[in-house]
Parts: sequence; structure tokens; C-alpha cells
Amino acid sequence: MPLLVGLGNPGDRYERTRHNVGWLVLDRLAERLKARPFESSRTCEVWRASRGGGVIDLMKPFTYMNLSGSAIAAWTARHPVDESQLLVVTDDVYLPLGTIRLRAGGSSGGHRGLESIAAALGHERFARLRIGVGAAESAAELREHVLEEFTEAEEKDVREAIDAAADAADCWIHEGIGPAMNRFNRRVRKEGSES
Repeated sequence: MPLLVGLGNPGDRYERTRHNVGWLVLDRLAERLKARPFESSRTCEVWRASRGGGVIDLMKPFTYMNLSGSAIAAWTARHPVDESQLLVVTDDVYLPLGTIRLRAGGSSGGHRGLESIAAALGHERFARLRIGVGAAESAAELREHVLEEFTEAEEKDVREAIDAAADAADCWIHEGIGPAMNRFNRRVRKEGSES
């Protein structure tokens, strides 16, 4: 069955930060799918939803971003998931704010959560849905940047991106990665340029 994993950090301190946009997308999708709590442990929380005659699991790892892979590995050891049925939703500082990008696999791009998952699974052949959260002013400020909340001026773009990412995840569930990439990687930003 499909497993969607939203990456983030547990605790009130991180709830609305840039790094937790994956959790925000998961919350939106869980609401839409009327998902119900299925299992909770010290490493993750999982909701389960019925969709189109099938079942979908939605996971939030509680291991902090750079150890996300351990939560997924523990879950998939008990609930095997084919690599083609895993979608990881995460933030991306290298995409413009509000842009979403789906990929069938590939490198981590320096993202610690994706690095952890690839190391735990032993491969990078899992789909990932990245949401642009805006770049830091410098590499030195990157760590603090992802742990900051979105500004009031950014909130509209972020809400739209969360909705679009939930749409893209739903498309992935029903139609697969190819159609979802074709439809959502061509999303036009408000400036009129394709992203």
C-alpha cells in the first residue's frame, strides 16, 4: 500500500517552521482523505485512509529531520512498502518560495532528511515531493533559516503551495508518479514564469 511520509521536527518550537512544511502538507492531505489515527510510537505517528478502493498510510516521523530514515526503516520492516509506493514530502531551500517539484528518485540535494532515508533504505529510488521555502541569505545562515517561521508576507504563497502539494500527492496516489510530475511540475508561479 502507498506510504506518504511528511518530514519535519517534533515539538511546538518547530510546528510552523520552514522545515516542517512536509508535516503541513500531510495534515492537509489527512484532512481531505478523512484519515484516522492508525498507529503511534516513539518514532512516528501514522494515519490510515481509504481511497479509491485502496488504503494509504500517512506518516510523520518523530525522530527529527536528520534521523527520518530510522523511523521509515522501522515502519517498513513491519509493514513492507514497495519502493514505487513511497512518497516523501519535504522542504527545499533551493526552490523558490511556493514552488513544488516532484521527482521519481535522485540525489538528496544536501537535504539531511532525504540523506537519512536513502541511507536507511539503501537506495534513492523513492519519489519525493519538494516544496520551495525560500533561500537563506548565505550558506552560513541556512540552518537557522529552515528553523524560522514563514513571514506574514510569505503566508499566502505557502498556503497555496501546501494545497498544490496535497493535490500532487493525491494525483500520485491515483495515477502514479509520471502523470503527477507532468501535471504539477509545470505549475506556473504568480510572476508568470514556469517553475
